[in-house]
Amino acid sequence: MGAPPKQQAAEVTEEHLQELERLADTAGVDVLDSFVQRLDHPHHKFFIGEGKAEELKHFVEAEGATLILFDDELSPAQGRNLERVVGTRIMDRAELILDIFATRARSSEARAQVELAQLQYMRPRLTRMWSHLSRSRSGPGMRGPGETQLETDRRLIDHRIARLKGELEHIARQRQTQRKGREGQMRASLVGYTNAGKSSILRKMSGTEVFVEDRLFATLDPTTRAVDVGEGSEVLLTDTVGFIRKLPHHLVASFRATLEEAAEADLLLHTIDASHHAWEEQLEVVREVLADLELRDRPTVLVFNKTDRLTHDEEQALRERTFAEPSIFVNTIEEGGLEPLRQLLHDEVRKIRPDVELTLSSSQGGLLAEIYREGEVLEREDRGAEIHLRARLPNAALGRLRSRGVKVYGGG
Repeated sequence: MGAPPKQQAAEVTEEHLQELERLADTAGVDVLDSFVQRLDHPHHKFFIGEGKAEELKHFVEAEGATLILFDDELSPAQGRNLERVVGTRIMDRAELILDIFATRARSSEARAQVELAQLQYMRPRLTRMWSHLSRSRSGPGMRGPGETQLETDRRLIDHRIARLKGELEHIARQRQTQRKGREGQMRASLVGYTNAGKSSILRKMSGTEVFVEDRLFATLDPTTRAVDVGEGSEVLLTDTVGFIRKLPHHLVASFRATLEEAAEADLLLHTIDASHHAWEEQLEVVREVLADLELRDRPTVLVFNKTDRLTHDEEQALRERTFAEPSIFVNTIEEGGLEPLRQLLHDEVRKIRPDVELTLSSSQGGLLAEIYREGEVLEREDRGAEIHLRARLPNAALGRLRSRGVKVYGGG
């Protein structure tokens, strides 16, 4: 029998608070204590009840706390009212995640994406969050006739948002050009909950240095590496930003350009930390975000990672379950722990590179070199002035060969 509903709710709440504490740790915040209040619906003024707000006020005064974190998103008015009562800075989960992304953004693209999301989040909260601007920016030429400082700030933010959107659109166009240059190569994207081990998989599969850290959101920028999957076949494998519960909507929207790598992939590798006690909830969170990004219908395989942390019975029970998507089981620790993934990718390459037979004249050396470069030659027979090949080639290459008069048999 399962746990009673109240006990289940308490366990979920505890799991969410533990994750909030991990987020706080990632942001460099020391957690003093945690509080829980169960309400039928949020208080319109404070989100929590007035009595709980007073309790927080006394705690802040007694412990000298400088920040209160909320696991749920607060309205601009609720955050403002709480700060007045409690007497210290209030941040909700969404703002905390944005703050973490801001400190971890390395590339110009990631920094632009995070800044855009922050500005969109902050704009309706200007009264509370941007009061410092009235002190730091004043004087002749800074305000139009009759404008308030708040109106000026909103106008400046709107201008900056427009510029950032323009920059990201330009980057998206550049990415599209780069992707065109990789046509004909199979592409797979690692997607999943933050800290599921995607970066470790990419590093081990590619044999190259990829940043790995046991903290939430270690990866923000997409990293693509060529991975050898056997018999001369390669796959372009991309590691993408991890997802999390209650991911701020503005952040998802801002990172659409980065996540287009996933949208253009031939296959999504939905990576799951099989050892995490809440992996099923995390799986659903990722599915919801993928649906929001209109990627839910992309070909997907569930990659249950970290199986080295499971007992034999736990792994066997997982293998016996039926999922909507195909599933494989891997780890980056044991010898051969990633072979199921390598074999999967090898099989997928064969699907998108059909086995064909073709005939060239001996004078078509350039085309022959192109076939060797872009495909996998399985058999070759030279018959006087003709060269007969059996090869696996991407459909785009087959189309080009046919248009240039090459006789191709098979491959659709």
